[in-house]
Amino acid sequence: MIEAAKPLIFVSLEHLGYFILLSLLAEILGTIGGFGSSLFFVPIAGFFLDFYSVLGVTALFHLSSNVSKMVLFRKGVDKKLLINMGLPALALVLVGAWLSRYVDKKTLEFLLSGFLILLSCAFLFFRLKAIRPTLFNSMAGGALSGLSAGLLGTGGAIRGLVMAAFKLPKEVFIATSAFIDLFIDLGRSGVYFLNGFVHRDDLYLIPILFVVSLVGTYAGKFVLRFVSEDQFSRLVLVLIFGIGIVSLLRLFIQSLN
Repeated sequence: MIEAAKPLIFVSLEHLGYFILLSLLAEILGTIGGFGSSLFFVPIAGFFLDFYSVLGVTALFHLSSNVSKMVLFRKGVDKKLLINMGLPALALVLVGAWLSRYVDKKTLEFLLSGFLILLSCAFLFFRLKAIRPTLFNSMAGGALSGLSAGLLGTGGAIRGLVMAAFKLPKEVFIATSAFIDLFIDLGRSGVYFLNGFVHRDDLYLIPILFVVSLVGTYAGKFVLRFVSEDQFSRLVLVLIFGIGIVSLLRLFIQSLN
């Protein structure tokens, strides 16, 4: 069993401004792209915090992020989809969060980097219409997104792919995804706390990230009024690919040292 380590890299006052700006960018892009902020926030936070701390802080950040989305995108929730995807996601996120304690953090970081690179390439080169919006796909997508969220800290891209197949209105898509994410984050936050991933030294970041989530969600909603989802989605995927490559390079450099 792997011990939950204290943060290896603290967000110092010198770097706090960069951390806040990058977190705000992650929230804005997550809102516009419909993937959720964790897809961007996890690799970004990895430059400042130990990976286990990143898992804990991400879960807490996502809680406030999803509440913000539910307030600002309140046109309605697809209840059928919420049940079909939400229940498997909640069950598997508990499994993933529990397993994260037994897997080496370097292995998890390499998995996350590879996950971002492969998934962004898949989204860029394959059409979403090839995925049929069946009950099996929605339940499987919910389960995979929950497992990924618990184990790697992010699962929104998998869920976004499945939900996109249902051709939901943009605001319904975001609101339903936020509700599912809220269940996921509540489940994994408890397990991460028991695993010792939520450190006292990191708690000062929570109110800061709460404000970031409110501002970023509002900014993302504002941008959505002027930029079509199709136009922006390719840019978002390129950014995901870039983050994956940069994270992978960082891991290789650290391994050489």
